[in-house]
Amino acid sequence: MSKTTILAQQAIVLLQQAIDKLGFKPLVHFELEGTYQFPKQLPYKKLDFEQVNQALTKLAIEAELVPEYWKNQWEYVSKFCLQSPLKEAHNLATAITKLPEIFAKQGVINTFIKPVIWSGDQGKLAAGCDNIFTPNSRAVHIPNAVQINVSALDSNKRNIIPVDFFGEYLQQCFLTTSFECALLYLPEEEAFERLSLKSYYGLAKELCSPSDISGGHQGSIALYKKVGKHNQALGVEPLVLDQNQQILIKHDNWQKTARIEHRLGASSIHYNPYVNVVFALLNLHQALKVYVAGQCQQLLTEPKVPEQLPTSLYDTTNGKGAIAIFRESNWFREQLNQIQADNVKQLNMPSIELANNIGSELKQSILSDYQQTIL
Repeated sequence: MSKTTILAQQAIVLLQQAIDKLGFKPLVHFELEGTYQFPKQLPYKKLDFEQVNQALTKLAIEAELVPEYWKNQWEYVSKFCLQSPLKEAHNLATAITKLPEIFAKQGVINTFIKPVIWSGDQGKLAAGCDNIFTPNSRAVHIPNAVQINVSALDSNKRNIIPVDFFGEYLQQCFLTTSFECALLYLPEEEAFERLSLKSYYGLAKELCSPSDISGGHQGSIALYKKVGKHNQALGVEPLVLDQNQQILIKHDNWQKTARIEHRLGASSIHYNPYVNVVFALLNLHQALKVYVAGQCQQLLTEPKVPEQLPTSLYDTTNGKGAIAIFRESNWFREQLNQIQADNVKQLNMPSIELANNIGSELKQSILSDYQQTIL
């Protein structure tokens, strides 16, 4: 286990307890996309998702795999079982390691957990259509995302995302911090190429992956309440079905599923779930302090103009890269150090278990990982 992961685990435990001290239970859930490849002599063979999910259950991973939109694309979807953020990070980290082994038992020769699958499928959507393709197909470079869903329960087990502008303020926190922390969820150079696929290859109709930092309910940092990314109703609970399994009577419980969905992350074997849970919980803790003070609406500002992310890990003629931006920023380090200083004496974590100034230590370790990669 790397030093970065060990420090991030310590930070998660610290943040979980600090949020509990405020009177809330943090909820973090992941979604991860990837693809698979069978031998060429088996062009029509499909993955047995039920078998894969049985393997995940045996590993005590609260998630399931489902087919995704493009050929041979899959999606790992976390289950809402009230698992702790630390367990959720462990689930994804284990899945990233174990899925290639699980797939291989079915004859898969390649499992791809990477930002872009170049020429991974073919298709050209017909004008005005979402799922009808023209005969003139073309290569589609499939973008693969990793997404974080974030919400919180109060002492009455009520999801507070829809309450007193908390969701709007939490979204604003992510909109503010995501630029300087892009290094965390875009952990390799190809992750930045994923952001430019739609514009560079003219695939705006075929792909819906985000390219900038934006809010609303359809942006890259989405606030989901009554409707989702495609304006579909959320939280629909069927009560009565007809003989064709069509819903006759339903209950709308969108308050239960309301959340912030951070959709900027790129699928990658270099993606560190523990570090990204720290990022999510830092934003959540910051927003909860404002919520407790009753100031969420008061501190909301005008919606941000969509902000362009760095175009590379490294500095270019177009500006600073994600590594330099993270190195020169202060929020991640200072927020974590301050939470440690404010809470360590009151929390059930002996100081011997925490690095001194854990925010500084974790930030430096993250940067050292990239320095070693460069060397």
